[in-house]
Amino acid sequence: MDFNMKKLASDAGIFFTRAVQWPPAPLGPPDNPRPYLWPVCSLSTCDQALSFRVRIGGPLAFTEEKFGQAEKTELDANFENLLARADSTKNWTEKILRQTEVLLQPNPSARVEEFLYEKLDRKVPSRVTNGELLAQYMAEAASELGPTTPYGKTLTRVAEAEKRLGAAERDFIHTASINFLTPLRNFLEGDWKTISKERRLLQNRRLDLDACKARLKKAKAAEAKATLWNDEVDKAEQELRVAQTEFDRQAEVTRLLLEGISSTHVNHLRCLHEFVESQTTYYAQCYRHMLDLQKQLGRFPGTFVGTTEPASPPLSSTSPTTTAATMPVGPSVAGLAPAGEAALCLEEVAPPASGTRKARVLYDYEAADSSELALLADELITVYSLPGMDPDWLIGERGNKKGKVPVTYLELLS
Repeated sequence: MDFNMKKLASDAGIFFTRAVQWPPAPLGPPDNPRPYLWPVCSLSTCDQALSFRVRIGGPLAFTEEKFGQAEKTELDANFENLLARADSTKNWTEKILRQTEVLLQPNPSARVEEFLYEKLDRKVPSRVTNGELLAQYMAEAASELGPTTPYGKTLTRVAEAEKRLGAAERDFIHTASINFLTPLRNFLEGDWKTISKERRLLQNRRLDLDACKARLKKAKAAEAKATLWNDEVDKAEQELRVAQTEFDRQAEVTRLLLEGISSTHVNHLRCLHEFVESQTTYYAQCYRHMLDLQKQLGRFPGTFVGTTEPASPPLSSTSPTTTAATMPVGPSVAGLAPAGEAALCLEEVAPPASGTRKARVLYDYEAADSSELALLADELITVYSLPGMDPDWLIGERGNKKGKVPVTYLELLS
């Protein structure tokens, strides 16, 4: 037996909601021992009678359906598919909405605070991003430890980059909230509530219809045994026709709303494209800021000299032919740090006898000084390493020109 606590509670709510709708006034005259035999005078009178009788018949039909003792009016297959599609859309929209909120704001306390401000219809206060907070700490550390020292200068530059990253993150969160989260919330809090309301009305109309069908069936069975008058059967048939009309009308309204889920998908698709575009812009900004920072840090001579651990493979080297193997090391060059001496030594040094590598340039690169080699995207150059070099840099050769090149701008070919 499939036991669903949530569905059972919902069904129980429908039962008690309908059961407590008993009218205070009797349907027929007080002296009539059988009020259900009150003759039908008009359609309005029949509607009143139906309104009272189905309030009792509805919950009874609901209970009998649950115990398999009554027939249930089935919806057509297309309508059932629309219902299933709507339920699936609602469930996945809720999951995507919640997880996107976690992505944009990982702190659960901050999410609760934003939710309360939204429900109170108040503006959410501006919050410092993690990147901006890190930039503030680094700037304060550089000021206290000495802004003129190599460590202090590096802290200052990294703080500036982290501040730009924090600003880019803030813009991304704002754009994603407006273009993606807001339409999803509007669907759940607007369109879906309307659909749910109409579905509950349709459920009530179906129970009314089933109750009328059961009553007509019993009236005909009693008539066959000559225990009821003919007008009771006529009254039951009239009530059935009214209930069927109400059910058909509500089914059509609900069907139109469910068919509108297709336009909801189109709207969510457009919002998804805007979300992807804003996320792409955000990561592109982050990548550009970090490349600028890496380029600035590479200009400090001797900052990373003496590092012997191999560098991590560049993020952009995604080709299966790339490798993170250590480059062949050529003869050492004394005094590589000063720019003038570096240029002189690079002209004099020869590449290793074996093991030079080919590399494809991923992006254009403008040389900062005479010790660096300017690069053009998609060109092929020969690269190798020298002892004592910063692992984030290689020596590149193109024809009779050579100079330092950043590893992150290259795709090393096997």
